[in-house]
Amino acid sequence: MYFGYFDPTYILVIIGMVLCLGASAHVNSTYKKYAKVRSHQGVTGAQAAQQILHGAGLYDVQIRHVSGDLTDNYNPGNKTLNLSDATYASTSVAAIGVAAHECGHAIQDSQDYAPLRIRNSIVPVVNIGSVACWPIIIIGVLLSYNHYLITLGIILFSLTVLFQLVTLPVEFDASNRAISILGNTGMLYEDELSGAKNVLKAAALTYVASAASTILQLLRLVLLFGGGSRD
Repeated sequence: MYFGYFDPTYILVIIGMVLCLGASAHVNSTYKKYAKVRSHQGVTGAQAAQQILHGAGLYDVQIRHVSGDLTDNYNPGNKTLNLSDATYASTSVAAIGVAAHECGHAIQDSQDYAPLRIRNSIVPVVNIGSVACWPIIIIGVLLSYNHYLITLGIILFSLTVLFQLVTLPVEFDASNRAISILGNTGMLYEDELSGAKNVLKAAALTYVASAASTILQLLRLVLLFGGGSRD
């Protein structure tokens, strides 16, 4: 049912946007706070990453400097650990925490961590589904609400939800590994470790918010088209 020209299911989209914007603002403010706190050891993000990787017996992972802030990532395809401008040469608690987190992904890769393997394996299908789902749904709507096309579009979109859900344990595990390593190696003191935890927890919330937003979008599609036809 619609109220004038207002589609009430837009509320789900708005909720998702608010969650994502809130999580993004939180991680940015938390990172900026601890980016001002210099670690007692004085190692940079790149140096911390190298120590962690070598400590884990990983000598085939190349550490690279990439542009941007919070664009850090680990690429299992070419085994590169990419650290952003804000992380690579910084000696802050935030930078070391982020670098350690990306090392956690490299260690997951070396240990054939199941959720990471699953996530990597579905990436090609998810990429296709995320691009094709909306055109298929729109075509289905234009063709007198063709049930089969709309259902196919929704199924393709649900692959994105699956990817977001699989991403959660991958990210949480990488952060847990990072905190454990930083604490066990003494790379960060106890008070510094608390700061790194806060940064990684804030970063984790962005993945939770993204997953929640995608689920809400899927729910909206089901509510709009779940009946299979439209008068």
